[in-house]
Amino acid sequence: MAISRRVFLGSAAVGAAAKSAMPKRVLGRTGERVSILAFGGGSRFLMYPNEDQSMAALTRALDLGVTYVDSAMSYGKHGESETLIGKVLKGRRKGIFLATKVDPRKGEEAMRAIEGSLRRLQMDQVDLIHVHALGDERDLAAAEAADGVIPLLHKLRDQKVTRFIGVSCHAYPAVLKTALERYDFDVTQMALNAARMGMAKARPGEEKLDRLEHSFETVALPVALRKKMGVIAMKIFAQEKLLGGASVQQLIHYSMSLPVTAVVLGMPKLEHVEENIGLAKSFRKMPEGEMRGLSRRLAAAQKASLDRFFAEHRDG
Repeated sequence: MAISRRVFLGSAAVGAAAKSAMPKRVLGRTGERVSILAFGGGSRFLMYPNEDQSMAALTRALDLGVTYVDSAMSYGKHGESETLIGKVLKGRRKGIFLATKVDPRKGEEAMRAIEGSLRRLQMDQVDLIHVHALGDERDLAAAEAADGVIPLLHKLRDQKVTRFIGVSCHAYPAVLKTALERYDFDVTQMALNAARMGMAKARPGEEKLDRLEHSFETVALPVALRKKMGVIAMKIFAQEKLLGGASVQQLIHYSMSLPVTAVVLGMPKLEHVEENIGLAKSFRKMPEGEMRGLSRRLAAAQKASLDRFFAEHRDG
């Protein structure tokens, strides 16, 4: 189902969303309370026809109660997402939790990239910097080397360049699990959708491997919770690939029903901002049986292809 075919809630629901309060949850060990819906600054944010419309969409989300904003240095040409977000937040930084992400794995290169992010955001400090899109074991080895980005982020947290540090991952739950076990991250962001994404390496004799048991939800999420990290769910719609098999409400409410702090969504149209916020404000935990049934159905139809796609995917 294409983005343009999303079902809109209607004016009555939008009006109710404008009046009701946005639910908030504690972002793990950070102690910060943030909205359960986070504004995604990736490729969907950059679909607006011009800068004014992009900034108007973010402004509207903030006006309706969103307090968590997610970006990355690689979202758009020359950090376009960070530039737009910096312009919007320049006059309303108070009460907004801002996360960005760094791509380089070498510490020296990562430091230059972070300095660029701060310039574009027009800030001396951000709330959270993630290692962006952790990949396979070799990628983790590069990031955790003595001259790598993970040691750098620990130093930058000590120096108050960032209040908190984290790591995001799209397709490798076992590698993320290892990273979370080894390092003192405050927050992690992972693909947590109803199809239960996550690459699994089947061993000989495991052709009938239960793919649901090799997912971020079952492998990496328990470690994050045990270590009291804040958890941000992403890829809720899997780049719209899940919208043909489930409704927008089902997909959002599934991920919000997990033990996560917030769900980050790209919102490429102003009506999507209104709709998603309405769904967040009307959220009720999905029954476990309904969650299991939805997962089994979507995983059977899509999980393998999604895992292959996101193994090479970079948003923005």
